[in-house]
Amino acid sequence: MPLAPPPDTDRRIRLALVPGEPAGVGPELCVRAAQLPREDREITAFADPRTLQAAAAALALPLRLLDPGQRPQRPGDLPLVAVANAVPVAFGTPDPRNAAAVVGALRLAADACLSGACDGLVTGPTHKAAINAGGIAYSGTTELLAEHAGRDVVMMLANDIVRVALVTTHLPLREVADAVTPEAVERSLRIVHAALRERFGIADPVICVLGLNPHAGESGHLGREEIEVIAPVLARLRGEGMRLQGPLPADTAFLPAKLADVDAVLAMYHDQGLPVLKYSGFERAVNLTLGLPYPRVAVDHGTALDLAGKGTADASSLLAAIDTCARLAHHPRRATQ
Repeated sequence: MPLAPPPDTDRRIRLALVPGEPAGVGPELCVRAAQLPREDREITAFADPRTLQAAAAALALPLRLLDPGQRPQRPGDLPLVAVANAVPVAFGTPDPRNAAAVVGALRLAADACLSGACDGLVTGPTHKAAINAGGIAYSGTTELLAEHAGRDVVMMLANDIVRVALVTTHLPLREVADAVTPEAVERSLRIVHAALRERFGIADPVICVLGLNPHAGESGHLGREEIEVIAPVLARLRGEGMRLQGPLPADTAFLPAKLADVDAVLAMYHDQGLPVLKYSGFERAVNLTLGLPYPRVAVDHGTALDLAGKGTADASSLLAAIDTCARLAHHPRRATQ
């Protein structure tokens, strides 16, 4: 199962790249990405120039920051929209005073995508606690971008083996059952179905829907959400022509034989589906936000503060995110996406 479809046009794709938390590994991952050839895409970073230069020095790699729109000529060339941090960065130690710059870079990059100046957005890992400590209410980049664009969205993580979308994202476990409503399940399925068709080019996608409870409720003996909430939604959407499996027990739904003909899995909550995905291929996993009017792809890892500035962080997830975003952006935007 590919992360994204092959490109269907020769047009160069313009991507916005935001490192995320400046004290984490994001800046050095961006420096590593700048070393690679980019024949089919143009990448512009939205970040603090001093932090990127410090990351390049830590890696002993070249970095030449260019004006936006300037064409890179050699490894290490990176067009930049400068978003200055309030205070210098100490790798490994987030400073809440830089929270406004982190969020500002995300908003500027999203503005560029909404205006058509960029075709897609790639984001590095943020540090939620540091942003909130900086006085900015922040539950995650997915939620920030959804509010910024005024769209309902769904978080999907994907690797070469499976795509997993979520009905609920960053909620305490005791709040999940109340959040799994018929409206939430239907909204999630419609967004995922549209994205699979219009971004991934799958004409008639098959979506496996997990139950909420162990054994998908065991016919009501372990919970009735499958019977009263999930199953009626699936029946109604099947009547519209959607190919939906479930609600299925989560403990067996990810067996290879079960996934053979499935294009995506819809899990009810964060830790129901994502541990399986990350175990199956963490290094190549990426995080997608479905439902925005542009593709957004993020790394599937945290800030790795213990590795920041040491030059040992693995850039595989960021490189996969860039490649996936470029491929998704080659597909025309649709109103339902």
